[in-house]
Amino acid sequence: MSTLVRDRAPVQASANTLRPPRKRLSRRVLLLGAAGVLWLLGFLFLHGTSTLTLPASELTDLHRSLNQFNAWVASNRADNPVFQYVFTPFRSAVDSVANLFTSTFAASSTGLRLPEIGWLGTVGLLSWIAFAVGNARVGLLTAAAFTFFGLQGLFTEAAYTFALVLTAVLFSLLIGIPLGVLAGISGRVSQVITPVLDFMQILPTFVYLAPLALIFLIGPASAVIATVIYAVPPLIRLTAHGIRNIPENTREASDSLGTTGLQRLLTLQLPLARRTIVMGINQSTMAALSMVTIAALIAAPGLGQVVVRALQSLDVGTAVNAGLSIVLLAIVLDRVTTAASRRAEPGAARKRRISRKSRYILLAASLAVVLAMVQLSRTMLWAAAFPKNLNFGPDIVSGVSAASAWLQTNLSLFTVSFREALTNGILNPFQSLLTETPFYLLVAVVLVAAYALGGWKLALVTASCLAAIIYLGLWSDAMVTLASTLVATAVVMVLGIIFGVAMGRSNKVDQIMRPMLDAGQTMPAFVYLVPFLGLFGATRFTAIVAGIIYAAPVAIKITADGIAAISPTVMEAAVSSGSTPWQVITKVQLPMARKSLALAANQGLIYVLAMVVVGALVGAGGLGYDVVAGFVQSSLFGKGLAAGLAIVFLGILLDRITQAAAADPVRKIRSAKSSAH
Repeated sequence: MSTLVRDRAPVQASANTLRPPRKRLSRRVLLLGAAGVLWLLGFLFLHGTSTLTLPASELTDLHRSLNQFNAWVASNRADNPVFQYVFTPFRSAVDSVANLFTSTFAASSTGLRLPEIGWLGTVGLLSWIAFAVGNARVGLLTAAAFTFFGLQGLFTEAAYTFALVLTAVLFSLLIGIPLGVLAGISGRVSQVITPVLDFMQILPTFVYLAPLALIFLIGPASAVIATVIYAVPPLIRLTAHGIRNIPENTREASDSLGTTGLQRLLTLQLPLARRTIVMGINQSTMAALSMVTIAALIAAPGLGQVVVRALQSLDVGTAVNAGLSIVLLAIVLDRVTTAASRRAEPGAARKRRISRKSRYILLAASLAVVLAMVQLSRTMLWAAAFPKNLNFGPDIVSGVSAASAWLQTNLSLFTVSFREALTNGILNPFQSLLTETPFYLLVAVVLVAAYALGGWKLALVTASCLAAIIYLGLWSDAMVTLASTLVATAVVMVLGIIFGVAMGRSNKVDQIMRPMLDAGQTMPAFVYLVPFLGLFGATRFTAIVAGIIYAAPVAIKITADGIAAISPTVMEAAVSSGSTPWQVITKVQLPMARKSLALAANQGLIYVLAMVVVGALVGAGGLGYDVVAGFVQSSLFGKGLAAGLAIVFLGILLDRITQAAAADPVRKIRSAKSSAH
C-alpha cells in the first residue's frame, strides 16, 4: 500500500507542475476576454461621447505652435549658426553628389537639359557596370530595361530615380559598413545601436519626410537624406551579422598565428563576410528605391512624381506606365545586386564558364565599345536625346486608361458590390467601434490587454504611446488608421497561414510561390496602389487591398519557414499515430510554429501600417491624409508633423504588443516554485 502511495506521488507532483502554466494562461485569456466585454458594453452605452474628434480644417494649440516653429525656422534659416555651419553645408554636400549623378545620367542644368553622357552612353555604361559586377545576362537585362524606359517616354524620369538611388546607396555604404563592422566586433556597440535600428525600421516611410523637409527644405537633398535613414539599417544589420558569424575554429586559428584585431578584420572577417555584406547592399538598394519614389512628396524628381501626379488626378493610365518603369527598375537593381552576391560566394570562381583572363579581355573590349557610345552621345543629337518618334508611352497610357474604364464599367457590379459589402459589413462597423468609443474607455481596454500580454512594463509603454497620441490631438484620426490596419492585418494573416502552410508542407508549392513572393517584395509601395485604383476607385478600400497585397509576401514567407523548420521526427510521430493531415496542421504544425506566426503578424502589421498611410493618396484618410495635407498646405504643416509623430507612436504600440504576444505567456521559474509548494 505504501509502495503505491510512493509510486503515485511523483505522478501527482508532475501533474501539479503542469497545472500552474494552465492557470497562468487562463488568466491571460480571462483578462483579454474581460477587456473585450468592457469595450463592447462601454460602446453600447457610451458610444459617441468623448471621442476627441478633430475636423480636418481645425487645429489644436500644439499644431499652431508647430506652424509658428516652421515659420520661425524659415525666417531664421540664413542667420542661425546651426543652419549656417551644420545643416546647410551638409545639405550642400549631399546636393552636390546628387547633382553629379543626375547631370551625368538624367539631365544637366545647362543647354538642352540632356544627360552629360547621353541616353545611349547611359545605357551602355550602366549595362557594362551590371556586366562587371554581375554577369552578361544582367548586363543585357539592364540594357533592355533602360531602352524600354525611353520607349515609354520616361527615360529622364527613370534616370533621375536611378541617380537618387545611387546617391543614397553610396552614402548608405559610407555609413552602414563602418557601423556594421563596429557592431560586429563590439558587443557594446551592438547593444547601443540595435534599439536605434529597431526604431528606424518601425517608422513608416512618411514619417521621415516632414521633419527633414523642415530642416533641409524640399528637393533632392532631403530625399536622399530620408532615403539613407530608411535604407541603412538592413546594411548595418547584415554587415554585423556577417562579421559575428565567422566560425569559431577559424577565428581561433587566426588568433594562434598572432594576428592583431585589425589584421583579423581585414584578412579574415571582411573576406568571409563579403557575401553577407553584398546581401545587405541588395536590401539597402531595394529600400532606397522604395523611399525615393515616396520622396516625390518633398519634390524628389523622377518616376515618383509622375505616379503622385497621376494618383492625385486619378489618371490610371499614366500611373500604370510609370509604375511599370518602377517595377522594371526594381527588377534590374535586384538582379544586379543578387548576381554580385553570388559572385562573392566562396568557390564562385570555380563555377565560372570562362576563365578570369578571358573575362578581363571581354570587359576591356566591351568598355571600349561603351566609351565609343559615350563619345557618340556627346556629338550626335539622336544619341544624346532619346528619339521622340520611338515614344510608345502615350499608346500605353491610352490603352491602360481604356482598359480601366472598361473594367469599371463592365465589372462595376462585382467590384462596387464587393467593395461596398466589405466596407459596410466589416470596415465601417469596426471603425465605428474604435472611433465612437469614449477615448478613456478604449485607453483602459488597451492597457488591460497590454498588461495581460506583457505585464506592467508593456502597459507603461502602451500608456505612454496612447498619451502621446492624445496630446498630439489626433486620437480620432489615429483610430481610423488603426481600424484599416487591423482589418488588413487580419486578412494578411489568413493568407499567411493558408499559403504559408502549403509552402511549408510541399517543396513543389514552395518552388512555385517563392519567386512570386520575392518579386512582390521588390516592388515599392506606390506600385500596389495603381492597379487597385483602376478596379475600386479612390477609396480607403483601395488602400486596404493594396496594403494586404504589399504585406502578404512577408507574412507568407515567415509562416512557411516556421512550418518547414518543424522537426521531421515530430511529423513522423504524428502521422504514425494515425493523425489526418488536418489534425497534423491544427494540432502539431500551427501550435509549434506559434512564434513564427506571431513574428508574421508583427511584420505584417508594420508593412500594412506603412501602406495604409501611403494610401492617403487614394482617399484612405486618417493620419496619412493629415501628413499629405501638411505637405500641400503650409497652414496644415503643424498638423501634418503631429500626424507623423502619431504614426510613430502607433507603430511602436503595435510593434510592442505583437512582440509581447509572441512571448511565452508564463514565467517558468515562478511556476516551478509555486508547483513545488
